[in-house]
Amino acid sequence: FIVSLQKRSVSSGEIEVQSMKVDCKVTSRFAHTIMTTKALNKANVSQEVSFEVELPKTSFITNFSMEIDGKTYTGVVKEKEQAKQQYQKAVSSGQTAGLVKASGRKMEKFSVTVNVAADSSVIFILTHEELLQRHFGKYELMIRVKPKQLIQHFEILADIYEPQGIAFVDAYGTFITNELLPLVEKTVTDKKAHVSFSPTLDQQRKCTECDGTLIDGDFFIKYDVNRAHDIGDIQIVNGYFVHFFAPVNLPRVPKMVVFVIDNSYSMVGNKMAQTKEALVTILAELPEEDYFAIIVFSTTFVVWRPHLSKATPENVKAAQEYVKTIEVIGSTELHDAVMHGVKMLYEEQRNNTTPKNMVLMIILLTDGEPNTYPRTLPEIQENIRHTIDGNITLFSLAFGNDANYGFLDTLSKQNNGLVRRIYEDSDAPLQLKVKVIPGNKMHTYFGRFGIIHEKFGIRLMVKNVPCWFIHNNGTGLLDGVHTDYIVSGLFKTI
Repeated sequence: FIVSLQKRSVSSGEIEVQSMKVDCKVTSRFAHTIMTTKALNKANVSQEVSFEVELPKTSFITNFSMEIDGKTYTGVVKEKEQAKQQYQKAVSSGQTAGLVKASGRKMEKFSVTVNVAADSSVIFILTHEELLQRHFGKYELMIRVKPKQLIQHFEILADIYEPQGIAFVDAYGTFITNELLPLVEKTVTDKKAHVSFSPTLDQQRKCTECDGTLIDGDFFIKYDVNRAHDIGDIQIVNGYFVHFFAPVNLPRVPKMVVFVIDNSYSMVGNKMAQTKEALVTILAELPEEDYFAIIVFSTTFVVWRPHLSKATPENVKAAQEYVKTIEVIGSTELHDAVMHGVKMLYEEQRNNTTPKNMVLMIILLTDGEPNTYPRTLPEIQENIRHTIDGNITLFSLAFGNDANYGFLDTLSKQNNGLVRRIYEDSDAPLQLKVKVIPGNKMHTYFGRFGIIHEKFGIRLMVKNVPCWFIHNNGTGLLDGVHTDYIVSGLFKTI
């Protein structure tokens, strides 16, 4: 969550930010945040003030209002395309409007500009909500503040309530110096936590005599909940239920995985370098009981070894050296390469050359721009889906900003997998921090289901209702150590 306020005027007068408050309430992992900013136009002429807020892409704005000279103007939240059209129309006619745009990998920027009369003030109030995601065993609330000037009244408040109980709370900021550290106040009880940060005007200064502010960066609040060895936490509101669960100590399931690598000419440059770097990273994380193969495809495909190899240190090292030699060439015959990967997995399973009860998996590394002749994209997807027939999980890594993400998203979901975009930056291995190959499997809550659960003296029967996992499309592999898996749907009492 980023906050910045700046004037847009050639006037010598000043826009003074008098107060800025971020007030966040978190209940059962759901964050409700209100940001209130008051600015005063101290000039003797009117000036434009630009208000910008950067939000996580997983959050959504539920309200925005401005108060000018005692009168409140409330915004209307619109669907993206409709909002874009109305925004352009409003701006062209001189009206005040705000628009949310993509800003980097994980953030979206909301901005609005308003004309403020001389010696008048404006109050911006923005509300957004977000279901906090659990990564690496922690829920994270991030507040990014960039006021660009000293503020008379600056405050960050967060109140957390978790019915399961709070295991720990960490609060820190990238901009917080040793002098500011004592101002981060934290109180934690069994189920509640309170975090506050409220530096004075002088405490915000970079130095005693200067007007520059230290408040410029990210403020993090990270926490986790207590996890008893039971079926998790079920919450019920207005005829709907949500079930949070993070299973631990599940036995590792060995895997047979085929890596299908695109080395067509569309992967030239940074894409190919990232692909090789990413695959070297993934290979290094394979447990020794897993089996793997590598297929490289362009106009035709080439198989590293004719059969799957056990992930011994020697085989992994040999595979990594082979990956480093891959060069771009030719067009993109994705269909045949993936189909051959499916064939290899089925043959290993049929010939009993690997242990029984292994998970079958394909990981496709590509920019998602396959040849469309002689098959169209839907035909490629359907052929692969029909051949896999629910027996193999297909994950995709989409390299580059221009990757055909939609095609890979559909292909992966049709085969119980996920797609992840890898941006064209220098940190491809870091973008794979959340492992593509989870280690556990759990056969519960797939499709439609029934469960009887005693909670707060209420007996619930959930039967024949659609439900899904928001993190893995309702099927596939789970890793409860680092991530929550959430099932939601309707319920009825009996």
